[in-house]
Amino acid sequence: MDDIVSELETANENVDFNPNEVEEINDRLQLLYNLQKKHYVNSNQELLLVFEQLSDKVRQVESAEGDLNNKKEQISAISLKLDVVAEKISKARTSAIPKLTKQLEFLLTDLGMENARFSIKATLTNTYFSNGKDHLEFLFSANKGGNFGELKKVASGGELSRIMLSVKKVLSENTQLPTIIFDEIDTGVSGEVSNKIAAIMGQMGNNMQVIAITHLPQIAAKGSSHYKVYKEEINGVTTTNLKQLSTEERIKEIAEMLSGKDISDSAMIHAKELLS
Repeated sequence: MDDIVSELETANENVDFNPNEVEEINDRLQLLYNLQKKHYVNSNQELLLVFEQLSDKVRQVESAEGDLNNKKEQISAISLKLDVVAEKISKARTSAIPKLTKQLEFLLTDLGMENARFSIKATLTNTYFSNGKDHLEFLFSANKGGNFGELKKVASGGELSRIMLSVKKVLSENTQLPTIIFDEIDTGVSGEVSNKIAAIMGQMGNNMQVIAITHLPQIAAKGSSHYKVYKEEINGVTTTNLKQLSTEERIKEIAEMLSGKDISDSAMIHAKELLS
C-alpha cells in the first residue's frame, strides 16, 4: 500500500495543472455548445457541415460582383438572339393580320354581323412575352361608319360570342388541336344565328373533337352525340351525373329545351325536325 501511495503522490506531483488553460478549454466547450444550439445540431460533425455551407455562401457573396457581370453578359447575348426572333415574329404577325381580319369579317357576315370591322394593331415593345414582343390591340366596330373601339368595351355579349367563335374557327384551322371545348359560346344569340353557330361548330368537328356546353336546342341538335348533365340527391348528398342520351331520349331532351318541362306535341315535332 505504501508503494502504491508513493507512486500516486509522484504521479500527482507530475500533473501540470494550469487554471488558465482549464478556463480556456471551458470557454471553448461553451462556445461549441452555444453554436450547436444556435444552428440546431447535436454534434461537432454537424456543426462542421454548417460551417462549410456558410463558407460557401460567404464565397458566393464575395464573388457576387463577378458572377453578376457574367450573368449580365449572358442575358445580353440571349436578348440579342431573342430580339432577332421577336422581330421575325412581329413581321410574320403583321403580314398575317390582314388575312385574319378578312377571315373574321367574312365569318361574322355569315353570323349576321354584316357591318363588323376589325382593326388589329401590333406594336413592337421592349417587353418580352411568351409569343414575342408585340403589344396587340383588337379594335372593333359593329356598325357601318362607326368608330373603332377596344373589343371588350364596345362589343355586346352576343357579339362577343360570335367573335370568339370566329376567332377559334380560324385558329383551329391553323393549329393542330385535338379537342376544343366551347362553354356556352352561344350566349346572347338565338334564332338563325344559333343555326349558323351550330354549322360552324359542325365544320370544326370535321377536323377535331368539339365539345359544346349549351342550352340552345339548335346547337344541341347538331352534335353527333348528346350528353345530359344533371344533378340528383341520393341519401342527402347531391351528385352531378353525365349521361349519353339515346335517340328517343335526345328527342325528348331537345323538346324540353324548346318548351320547358311540359312538353307539347309541337315541341316534339320541332325536336325531330331539328335532329333530322
